[in-house]
Amino acid sequence: MLSPSRAIAFDILLLVERGGYATDLLASRAAGLESRDAGLAEAIVLGSLRRQGQLDFLIGHYAGRAAAGLDAEVRIALRMGIYQMRYLERVPAHAAVSESVELVRRARKRSAAGLVNAVLRKAGREPIAWPDRSTELCHPEWLLERWDRQYGVQASASIARANLVAPQTYVRAPGASGNAPGLQATEVPGCFRLLSGEARGLRIQDIGSQTIVPLLDLQAGQTFLDLTAAPGNKTAQALEAGVRTVACDRYFKRLAPMKSLGCDLVVLDGSQPLPFRARFDRILLDAPCSGTGTLARNPEIKWRLRPSDITGLAAKQASLLANALERLAPGGRLVYSTCSLEREENEGVVEQAGAPVVGLFRRLPGRDAGDGFFAAVITSG
Repeated sequence: MLSPSRAIAFDILLLVERGGYATDLLASRAAGLESRDAGLAEAIVLGSLRRQGQLDFLIGHYAGRAAAGLDAEVRIALRMGIYQMRYLERVPAHAAVSESVELVRRARKRSAAGLVNAVLRKAGREPIAWPDRSTELCHPEWLLERWDRQYGVQASASIARANLVAPQTYVRAPGASGNAPGLQATEVPGCFRLLSGEARGLRIQDIGSQTIVPLLDLQAGQTFLDLTAAPGNKTAQALEAGVRTVACDRYFKRLAPMKSLGCDLVVLDGSQPLPFRARFDRILLDAPCSGTGTLARNPEIKWRLRPSDITGLAAKQASLLANALERLAPGGRLVYSTCSLEREENEGVVEQAGAPVVGLFRRLPGRDAGDGFFAAVITSG
């Protein structure tokens, strides 16, 4: 009988192949599972995406044919099976094999059941000589080369290796200092299901993300604009300082879950001139970005991203920052932040703005705990 955890993991990976996002899909589709099943589904989905480069090489190694030439359902069943057999110590090999075969039958690919069975019976934990660095580190070579240039070869490899490990999950309690590590919640089964941010007043928020809001130096009574606020973790953190807050996002459906925060919500496109007459004492621009600092948490990004995407994002980020600076009050402070590791999206955008910068901050996976982040503290002069 097919386990619910593997059935849901398979369905989610198919949806990711078609453009979905794994974490969002896990939050919605695994919500009804028992904690143990939810944890296994999460491990299989995110682990298979983190190790996709190795898994596809191993499919070719054992099957004698490239993974890319297989039907998506067959390819995903094989990735799942090999991942469980190679990287999940508590999963019996017979379960990984038999359920992967059942998955392709369930997907109406019965003719491939023999191939899946044969490949998985060859697979094991024996050492493999990976053909190149990209396969060994499970990252596109162009992305590794970018990090080589920006951070050096050793740091580049360290970032990539950190992205292959499930990140620790941190929960921040209201009133907790943004400079503190937060409350580790890795021992909470299925904690990804708290993604909406509500569980007895706690919010899941990466430890790196928690360090951004304190850079604003918020004081009670100040006016505060959070220009790209959803899903609201940083907004909630800022509200604890007693600031008068306007939180914005481009889509109402992203702002709607923030109604409980009790601040003003405005739907707008921040890349266009902002519709406010007033200026704000403090502004946070946590800009939409490539997300290359979050690849342990969102591994599908590395397989989708292209170099041209970074250029396009940088242009949008520059427009957002220029419009935000127009609404910064004299003597005010703006923090521009991203969860990207790419210079074009970070220093390049800030330099283009030409505003006074009083501090630059960076966190790197493999060097610092949590996701990678960049932040620049800008004043109005």
